[in-house]
Order: sequence, then C-alpha cells, then structure tokens
Amino acid sequence: MPSDGQAITQSISDAISDGMPGGLTYSCLPSTQALVSALLAFITQDGCSDAEFHAMALRLFEHQYAHNAPLRRFCQGRGVTPRRIRHWHEIPAVPINAFKELTLSCEPPEACARVFMTSGTTRAEVKGKHHHPTIEVWDLSMRRGFEHFFMQGLPPQVPMALLFPPEEELGNSSLGRYLSQAKRLFGAPGSGHFVSTQGMDLPGLMDFMRRAEAGSAPVALLGASYAFVHLLDALATEGRRVQLPAGSRLLDTGGYKRQSRELALDDFYDQLAQALGLPRAHCINMYGMTELSSQFYDAGNETVPSVKRGMHWIRSRVVNPLTGAEVPPGQVGVLVHCDLASFNSTTTILTEDLGRAVEGGFELLGRAEGAQARGCSLAVQEFLQGARG
Repeated sequence: MPSDGQAITQSISDAISDGMPGGLTYSCLPSTQALVSALLAFITQDGCSDAEFHAMALRLFEHQYAHNAPLRRFCQGRGVTPRRIRHWHEIPAVPINAFKELTLSCEPPEACARVFMTSGTTRAEVKGKHHHPTIEVWDLSMRRGFEHFFMQGLPPQVPMALLFPPEEELGNSSLGRYLSQAKRLFGAPGSGHFVSTQGMDLPGLMDFMRRAEAGSAPVALLGASYAFVHLLDALATEGRRVQLPAGSRLLDTGGYKRQSRELALDDFYDQLAQALGLPRAHCINMYGMTELSSQFYDAGNETVPSVKRGMHWIRSRVVNPLTGAEVPPGQVGVLVHCDLASFNSTTTILTEDLGRAVEGGFELLGRAEGAQARGCSLAVQEFLQGARG
C-alpha cells in the first residue's frame, strides 16, 4: 500500500497506462486532460494554502464556465464570469436538485467512464446523474480521505464486513463504488459483502462476527445506516450481543432512506455500541452524496451532533438559501460545499442539509425545513430558469 504521495501518484499513472477501466478512455478536451493531471497532484499533496485552493477553484470554474452550458447560462444571468470572481466563495452554487433536471457535464455524457445516480428517495422516478469522464480523480479522493479519517490507528489491511451490495450489482451507485474500493484497497483476507440486492446474508455476517470475537485483531463494519438497523433488529431477535475485538471500528453513512425504522442519533449509536461491543468514539459517520466527488467524516459519535471534516480539496460554507449570504458562525443555515474533485460538473453545490459552522468543521443538523426548505426550492427554480435560458 502506498505510504506517500509519490507512490499514490505512480499507482494512478500505472493504472491509467495499463488500461484500467475508469481511465481516460477517449480523447477528452485538452483542458480536461490537463485538469485531471493537476488535480491528481493537488489531491496527493499534503494540504494547501488558501491561495492554492482559490487558484485551483478558479481554474476549475473557468473550465466549467467554458464547457458546461447550463452552468454558463445561469452565471451569465447573474452577471458572473470567471474574471469577476475575486474569491472562491463567489462561485455560484448549483442546487443539488438541478442534477435531476439537467445534464451538468463538461464532457459528452455518452463518452463518460462512469455515471453515478442518486437513490431517488424523494422522487423515485427522477434520479440525479453525476458524470465522470474518468473515475481516477474520484477514486484518489476517496482513497486519501478514507485512509486519513478512517484507517488511522488500524493495520494497513483489516478484515471488513460490508453492509451494502458490491459495485458489480449497483454500477451507478457511488456508495457501491466507495465501499468496494475500501475493500479492495484496505480489506484483509476474509473481507466480504454481506448485503446484496437480494438482501442481507445474516448467517454469513454472524459467522464473520463470531470469528472476529474468537480472535484479537480489530475488524471493521461498514455500510448504509439502515443496514445497521436491520443488523440491530436481527441481533435483538436472537437475544445476542457481540464483543468485537479492541480497536474495531464501524462506519455508517446515508441515513435510513425509508429502508428501515428510524432512530434518533443518540439511540442509534447507543444501540450499536451495546450490540457490538464498540465505544461510540469508534463509530464513524461518513457524509457524502452523489453530487460530490469527496466525502466528509467525523472523529466518532461519542456525542452528537459530531463535527464533520473534509480533506484539503473540499471546503464548506453555511448560507441563507434565500440570499446566498453566509450566516454568522454558530448560526444554522444550509450547507454549500466546494469540492475541487468535481471537475466535470460543478465544484460548488447548494445542498438541502442544515448545518452550523464550528471550530474545525461543521455540524450536520438534518434536512432543511420550513423557510430554509422554501429557500432551497426557490434556488432550484432560479437555477433552472437561468440555465435553460
């Protein structure tokens, strides 16, 4: 496993030259090819200054303004051009629901190596699409973030139980890619997926945990939040508790999505800690979305809400969705993320998630409601009206 930036960059270069699926498989725009090389180097480096972040954000905005027609029309309607941007904060934020209505891609969608699609929780018939001409930038972003936030303190490879179908079954799922990548890169022998599109392999998962209990090496359980609720229910039905080895960790993500009963956060992590013998401090939540190319993590959920943090190539603001203005630190608003790994669509998105800026990151406080939700809806309408011309 690479231990430094040069090794990671070399592995990416080798993968592309070896023709690994997901590389630049057709003749991209010259500016796209140059951006991919620059972004791989930027993500590999250890941190960046504010000036370096701004310079890369502006370079990406120039590219997206030139080649993403809906984004350009929206910006023109607001009188925004790359030359008028003085700070990356001023890059217009695209509402996430715009990904359901429009194709936001600098490169031809039909030529992209991978298209991730949203789960369609709110409107099952309409799914947002995020096009990736190459998956290499997304993969490196995932790898660096996962290694930094989740693997710290664990062996280079750890036995993993994945509570989500593999990407071979859900090729358009960014979470399927994420967890399959985690297993490929950091999973020890004995790792496996214990959920498929057919359901949960409960006997196999129970056997994994029994073998873990019998040993002393830490293990990792990773998956969708709702899958852990199903595991909790199964353990309760059997009247069983598990004592995973010291140092073991859990990663949940995605919420319940109407796939299980819903639990308050404190109840969720309390029950996981009691059922699996894990301290809440070792229960990590990953916050990500299809419309991004990077993820956020907390340092455990001993207390909630936890503080979410990202790597140096993604930064966040908390805004009033009606005005787009940042709210004062400590006040609740809607989260805006600027993700430099999203080079082909738009770096900057307006979510529908409430948050509060705190020291070291932000607190995630649930979905926007009331006036905040109406502000998000108006932002979508404004974007679509401008983007369609």
